[in-house]
Amino acid sequence: MISYSKIGYIIFIATLLFIGKEDLSMAKAKEIQLPQPITKGIISLEEAIAKRRSQRSFSKKELTLYQISQLLWAAQGITERRGGHSLRNAPSAGALYPMEIYALTKDGVYHYLPERHALEVLSEGDLRGDLCNASLGQSSVSDAPLDIVICAVYDKVTFKYGERGKRYADIETGHIAQNIHLQAVALGLVSVPIGAFSDEEVKSILNLPADHVPLYIIPVGHSHP
Repeated sequence: MISYSKIGYIIFIATLLFIGKEDLSMAKAKEIQLPQPITKGIISLEEAIAKRRSQRSFSKKELTLYQISQLLWAAQGITERRGGHSLRNAPSAGALYPMEIYALTKDGVYHYLPERHALEVLSEGDLRGDLCNASLGQSSVSDAPLDIVICAVYDKVTFKYGERGKRYADIETGHIAQNIHLQAVALGLVSVPIGAFSDEEVKSILNLPADHVPLYIIPVGHSHP
């Protein structure tokens, strides 16, 4: 007999598959408005922590726009506006938020805009293979339907904290990454942390501004059967 909790989880996952079905390839605009994220799911935090495992093999199934929206919101989404300041999901030294989030799919390269919960379209075309090459040929980067790249802009924090600000930004990267990994589990997805890559090659592939330093790549997708 299927328990009520399992039925609820099935309904939850089914909802994710149909809400926000729009393919990123359908959007020719320079900005894509993402579906509003949910703040209450079926899986508990404890269950997500217990189930999180790094997985390098992904099925060919694409992610929905809703799933991408939820993952990026978990990374840097706005959770509160207080006194003219926007507070995000991950803690940040001095609430300075020196991090920038990029996403790669088969359709292109995108920059996450937390204030509008939207994607800025940077380029069209599939660059995951190039990102894989820059990541020492790790096939999970090219196989996953979504690659999230976390970058730091150290100047945004070092002006206040000096050189120690770089440490604070690196710590913040870990906060963001854990949010993404746990959100992936809550969505019935899998992910893997990637730290071995050529910084300069990644910057070139994404055409990053000079002050954007790539620190972390997270491939996310459906588990390989």
